[in-house]
Amino acid sequence: MAEPHEEKRAARRFALRVPVTVEHGQNTTQNTTKSEVAEIRDVSARGICFYLEAAVAQGSPIGFTLTLPPEITLTESIRVQCKGHVVRVDDVGSDGKLAVAAVIEEYEFLPEA
Repeated sequence: MAEPHEEKRAARRFALRVPVTVEHGQNTTQNTTKSEVAEIRDVSARGICFYLEAAVAQGSPIGFTLTLPPEITLTESIRVQCKGHVVRVDDVGSDGKLAVAAVIEEYEFLPEA
């Protein structure tokens, strides 16, 4: 008989369908990163999962900027810039995109544009 699945998540997840701008692939010799617009699968206070077309390595640093909608903030929309690192990369399927899970280590609320 199979053991019941133990939930390891400590924070509530929100299934958001908002764009996120992801910066990854730091080239230390040229001090450049690749910027890509991705689709979020879900986000929590501690992490995020989104779909990317480009491959990223587990453990690599990653940055992303997203706008949290009023239904999450319970006030107005808020832009947030986050930094973290990739904890998991999964093949998704025929569309060629990868599911990338990252832990959030730092975040900063940005002024309205």
